[in-house]
Amino acid sequence: MKTPDPCPVPLLGFAAYSGTGKTTLLRQLIPLLRDAGLRLGVIKHAHHQVEVDQPGKDSYELRKAGAGRVLLATSRHWALMVDEPKEREPVLKELLTRLDCSELDLVLVEGFRHLAFPKIELHRGTLRKPLLFPADTSIIAIASDNGIGEATALPQLDLNDVPAIADFICDYCARFSSVESDVNAL
Repeated sequence: MKTPDPCPVPLLGFAAYSGTGKTTLLRQLIPLLRDAGLRLGVIKHAHHQVEVDQPGKDSYELRKAGAGRVLLATSRHWALMVDEPKEREPVLKELLTRLDCSELDLVLVEGFRHLAFPKIELHRGTLRKPLLFPADTSIIAIASDNGIGEATALPQLDLNDVPAIADFICDYCARFSSVESDVNAL
Protein backbone atom coordinates (compact mmCIF):
# COMPACT_ATOMS: atom_id res chain seq x y z
CA MET A 1 0.00 0.00 0.00
CA LYS A 2 1.30 3.42 -0.96
CA THR A 3 1.90 5.82 1.93
CA PRO A 4 0.49 9.35 1.71
CA ASP A 5 2.73 11.86 -0.03
CA PRO A 6 4.46 13.99 2.64
CA CYS A 7 4.11 17.05 0.42
CA PRO A 8 1.61 16.73 -2.44
CA VAL A 9 2.93 19.67 -4.46
CA PRO A 10 5.53 19.63 -7.23
CA LEU A 11 9.05 18.94 -6.07
CA LEU A 12 11.87 20.15 -8.31
CA GLY A 13 15.56 19.82 -7.61
CA PHE A 14 18.65 21.47 -8.99
CA ALA A 15 21.50 19.03 -9.49
CA ALA A 16 25.05 20.15 -10.19
CA TYR A 17 28.57 20.02 -8.95
CA SER A 18 29.77 22.60 -6.45
CA GLY A 19 30.58 25.93 -8.03
CA THR A 20 28.06 25.61 -10.85
CA GLY A 21 25.79 28.35 -9.46
CA LYS A 22 22.79 26.55 -7.95
CA THR A 23 22.21 29.11 -5.19
CA THR A 24 22.84 32.04 -7.54
CA LEU A 25 20.25 30.69 -9.97
CA LEU A 26 17.73 30.06 -7.19
CA ARG A 27 18.17 33.62 -5.88
CA GLN A 28 17.31 34.89 -9.37
CA LEU A 29 14.49 32.40 -10.01
CA ILE A 30 12.59 32.82 -6.75
CA PRO A 31 11.37 36.41 -7.39
CA LEU A 32 10.28 35.47 -10.93
CA LEU A 33 8.39 32.41 -9.73
CA ARG A 34 6.82 34.38 -6.89
CA ASP A 35 5.77 37.08 -9.37
CA ALA A 36 4.17 34.30 -11.46
CA GLY A 37 1.96 33.57 -8.45
CA LEU A 38 3.74 30.52 -7.03
CA ARG A 39 4.09 30.07 -3.28
CA LEU A 40 7.51 28.54 -2.78
CA GLY A 41 9.31 26.41 -0.25
CA VAL A 42 13.01 25.65 -0.50
CA ILE A 43 15.06 22.85 1.01
CA LYS A 44 18.82 23.27 0.81
CA HIS A 45 21.18 20.47 1.73
CA ALA A 46 24.50 21.62 3.18
CA HIS A 47 27.41 19.20 3.29
CA HIS A 48 29.08 21.12 6.09
CA GLN A 49 27.89 21.94 9.59
CA VAL A 50 25.93 25.18 9.88
CA GLU A 51 24.96 26.83 13.15
CA VAL A 52 21.75 28.78 12.56
CA ASP A 53 21.47 29.97 16.14
CA GLN A 54 23.86 32.50 17.72
CA PRO A 55 26.07 31.64 20.71
CA GLY A 56 25.08 33.79 23.66
CA LYS A 57 21.45 34.16 22.55
CA ASP A 58 18.76 32.71 24.81
CA SER A 59 17.56 30.17 22.24
CA TYR A 60 21.11 28.93 21.67
CA GLU A 61 21.77 28.64 25.40
CA LEU A 62 18.50 26.74 25.97
CA ARG A 63 19.35 24.30 23.21
CA LYS A 64 22.90 23.81 24.46
CA ALA A 65 21.52 23.26 27.97
CA GLY A 66 19.75 20.16 26.65
CA ALA A 67 16.45 21.15 25.00
CA GLY A 68 16.35 18.93 21.91
CA ARG A 69 13.93 21.28 20.17
CA VAL A 70 13.72 25.04 20.48
CA LEU A 71 11.15 27.06 18.56
CA LEU A 72 12.18 30.70 18.28
CA ALA A 73 9.40 33.05 17.22
CA THR A 74 9.16 36.75 16.45
CA SER A 75 6.35 38.80 14.94
CA ARG A 76 7.70 38.08 11.44
CA HIS A 77 9.64 34.80 11.57
CA TRP A 78 9.89 31.53 13.40
CA ALA A 79 12.51 28.85 13.32
CA LEU A 80 12.56 25.40 14.82
CA MET A 81 15.99 24.17 15.82
CA VAL A 82 16.19 20.42 16.36
CA ASP A 83 19.29 18.65 17.60
CA GLU A 84 19.51 15.11 16.29
CA PRO A 85 20.63 12.53 18.88
CA LYS A 86 23.29 11.29 16.47
CA GLU A 87 24.87 12.82 13.43
CA ARG A 88 23.39 11.54 10.16
CA GLU A 89 22.71 12.86 6.72
CA PRO A 90 19.30 14.54 6.36
CA VAL A 91 16.52 12.56 4.67
CA LEU A 92 14.61 14.57 2.06
CA LYS A 93 11.33 12.72 2.64
CA GLU A 94 11.51 13.56 6.36
CA LEU A 95 12.35 17.20 5.63
CA LEU A 96 9.31 17.49 3.37
CA THR A 97 7.06 16.55 6.30
CA ARG A 98 8.41 19.61 8.14
CA LEU A 99 6.97 21.98 5.51
CA ASP A 100 3.35 23.08 5.57
CA CYS A 101 2.73 22.13 1.97
CA SER A 102 -0.87 23.34 2.17
CA GLU A 103 0.69 26.81 1.96
CA LEU A 104 2.89 25.98 -1.04
CA ASP A 105 2.61 25.47 -4.79
CA LEU A 106 6.17 24.24 -5.37
CA VAL A 107 9.14 22.99 -3.35
CA LEU A 108 12.56 23.70 -4.81
CA VAL A 109 15.42 21.51 -3.63
CA GLU A 110 19.11 22.34 -3.79
CA GLY A 111 21.18 19.25 -3.23
CA PHE A 112 20.18 15.61 -2.75
CA ARG A 113 21.32 15.06 -6.35
CA HIS A 114 21.71 11.32 -5.83
CA LEU A 115 18.01 10.82 -5.06
CA ALA A 116 15.45 10.01 -7.73
CA PHE A 117 13.06 12.94 -8.00
CA PRO A 118 12.54 15.50 -10.80
CA LYS A 119 15.61 17.70 -11.22
CA ILE A 120 17.09 20.25 -13.58
CA GLU A 121 20.79 19.62 -14.14
CA LEU A 122 22.98 22.71 -14.19
CA HIS A 123 26.13 22.37 -16.26
CA ARG A 124 29.06 24.69 -16.91
CA GLY A 125 31.54 23.35 -19.46
CA THR A 126 34.36 25.44 -17.98
CA LEU A 127 34.21 23.36 -14.78
CA ARG A 128 35.08 20.23 -16.80
CA LYS A 129 32.74 18.01 -14.78
CA PRO A 130 30.86 15.10 -16.33
CA LEU A 131 27.20 15.42 -17.16
CA LEU A 132 24.82 13.87 -14.65
CA PHE A 133 21.84 13.12 -16.91
CA PRO A 134 23.20 9.99 -18.60
CA ALA A 135 23.23 8.19 -15.23
CA ASP A 136 20.27 10.00 -13.63
CA THR A 137 16.93 9.29 -15.31
CA SER A 138 15.11 11.69 -12.97
CA ILE A 139 16.69 14.73 -14.63
CA ILE A 140 13.94 16.42 -16.65
CA ALA A 141 16.00 19.23 -18.27
CA ILE A 142 19.52 20.57 -18.57
CA ALA A 143 20.47 24.21 -18.11
CA SER A 144 23.90 24.98 -19.53
CA ASP A 145 25.88 28.13 -20.18
CA ASN A 146 27.26 26.90 -23.50
CA GLY A 147 25.41 23.78 -24.63
CA ILE A 148 26.32 20.27 -23.54
CA GLY A 149 27.82 18.89 -26.73
CA GLU A 150 25.79 15.68 -26.44
CA ALA A 151 22.56 14.56 -28.06
CA THR A 152 19.60 14.17 -25.72
CA ALA A 153 15.83 14.34 -25.91
CA LEU A 154 15.80 16.36 -22.67
CA PRO A 155 14.87 20.03 -22.93
CA GLN A 156 18.00 22.19 -22.96
CA LEU A 157 17.83 25.59 -21.34
CA ASP A 158 20.21 28.53 -21.37
CA LEU A 159 21.60 28.84 -17.84
CA ASN A 160 21.91 32.60 -18.38
CA ASP A 161 18.25 33.01 -19.47
CA VAL A 162 16.63 32.95 -16.04
CA PRO A 163 13.17 34.03 -17.30
CA ALA A 164 13.14 31.06 -19.72
CA ILE A 165 14.04 28.69 -16.86
CA ALA A 166 11.25 30.26 -14.77
CA ASP A 167 8.81 29.68 -17.65
CA PHE A 168 9.92 26.03 -17.87
CA ILE A 169 9.30 25.62 -14.12
CA CYS A 170 5.86 27.26 -14.35
CA ASP A 171 4.97 24.85 -17.18
CA TYR A 172 6.24 21.96 -15.06
CA CYS A 173 3.97 23.06 -12.20
CA ALA A 174 0.99 23.35 -14.55
CA ARG A 175 1.60 19.80 -15.84
CA PHE A 176 2.03 18.51 -12.30
CA SER A 177 -1.55 19.35 -11.34
CA SER A 178 -2.70 16.50 -13.58
CA VAL A 179 -0.03 14.05 -12.37
CA GLU A 180 0.32 12.54 -8.89
CA SER A 181 3.46 13.36 -6.93
CA ASP A 182 5.60 10.38 -6.11
CA VAL A 183 7.94 11.32 -3.30
CA ASN A 184 7.47 7.89 -1.76
CA ALA A 185 10.46 6.60 -3.68
CA LEU A 186 12.78 9.02 -1.86
